[in-house]
Amino acid sequence: MIVNRLIEKAMEKAQGAQASLGQSESTDVSFENDRLKSAQSSQSTGMSIRIIVDGKLGSSHTTDIDDVDGVVARALEAAEFGSPVHFEFPGPQEGPDVRVYDDAVVPVTKGEMVRIGEEMMTLVKEYNPHILINARTGKSVSSIQFANSSGIAYSTETTNFAVGVGGQWIRGTDILLAGHGFGWKKREIDHVEVARRAIRLFTMAENIAPIKSGDMPVVFTPEGVKVLLLALILGFDGKNVFLGSSPLAGKLGEKIADETFALTDNPLLDYANGSGTYDGEGVPHQVTPLIEGGVVKNFLYDLDTAGRAGTKTTGNGIGCSPTNLVIKEGDTPFEEIVKSTEEGLLVHNVLGLGQGNPISGEFSVNVQLGYKIEKGDIVGRVKDVMLAGNTYDALKNIAVIGDKAEWAGGSLLTPPIQIARLSVVAK
Repeated sequence: MIVNRLIEKAMEKAQGAQASLGQSESTDVSFENDRLKSAQSSQSTGMSIRIIVDGKLGSSHTTDIDDVDGVVARALEAAEFGSPVHFEFPGPQEGPDVRVYDDAVVPVTKGEMVRIGEEMMTLVKEYNPHILINARTGKSVSSIQFANSSGIAYSTETTNFAVGVGGQWIRGTDILLAGHGFGWKKREIDHVEVARRAIRLFTMAENIAPIKSGDMPVVFTPEGVKVLLLALILGFDGKNVFLGSSPLAGKLGEKIADETFALTDNPLLDYANGSGTYDGEGVPHQVTPLIEGGVVKNFLYDLDTAGRAGTKTTGNGIGCSPTNLVIKEGDTPFEEIVKSTEEGLLVHNVLGLGQGNPISGEFSVNVQLGYKIEKGDIVGRVKDVMLAGNTYDALKNIAVIGDKAEWAGGSLLTPPIQIARLSVVAK
């Protein structure tokens, strides 16, 4: 394998090395403004190496798989000015069994992908012919070869399949953008249901409902829950914890959320986007509870940050990033959450996520697609509305958690969540 050649070449001068070769073939079909825009296939290749020389780390990457000598030489050069290393490359360990490859993805043709897109567009057009529709269908097959100087050597193959449909509905000066999509590592996706979900978002937005500024109950759909997740992703990053920039630093074992709230990093869910047997450093993936009963249980670490912090990696390298974040289901159906709300806001997605001070939990965002709840009914879409608050305060103020978790944003599995009170500002 090429990765073994990379290791052999690097170890002529290095004390440790890790190499990977990734190759991918993908096909994408896209529709724009009611018409087929493109149907194309592409291939990509990337080769990377990380080395340890005299206690310093160097790395290099190339798309030229014949450039073994060059990529190693550049990594050696980078190591001269690299940061100090606080870890050793791990030895072989048996990884968990998780399904990330589906044979049914490979034979899907461009023609079938075009048909899927056309069927989704037709359904939306039957609902409302005035919506200008965009749609997409994509598939990919990827392989990774990995090896290091401590004896790890393996290869994996993964597949991905995704569909989505949405569009814009222009009524005078009002422009409504809505849509729905889903993707994972399996061919099995009900594209008709994807289109129906997009239609439901448009249907709920047919009326425009005025809303007054003030503190009120806010219900986040699974997609909308991402507003609260950004701060948690940054907060549980082991590097931020070690550096002391995370507000969760020093709070291991402390209660930071309502006792009904539980959050887990789970890379072992079959076919989920963030799932796999090993992380990017050859460490077996594992399930890591982050919050249980509102209490902080663990942080996410890669090899280097774990070494600096004097702990063990959680299999989240390189970069301490989460895999699949899973929020525990509650026991209240979404319909009951809405029915029990006298007046409030339903948030589906926002613009400007990341404004404010995300590391501290502060957010101030424009609601891109949100709906007013009045006397237990969703009465229409809100316009020119901002939502402001603090994630950590909101998690202490959870009113209810829905009983059905859904995938949102690819790697988040969450039920809807209602926060008892948040600041809503109407222009």
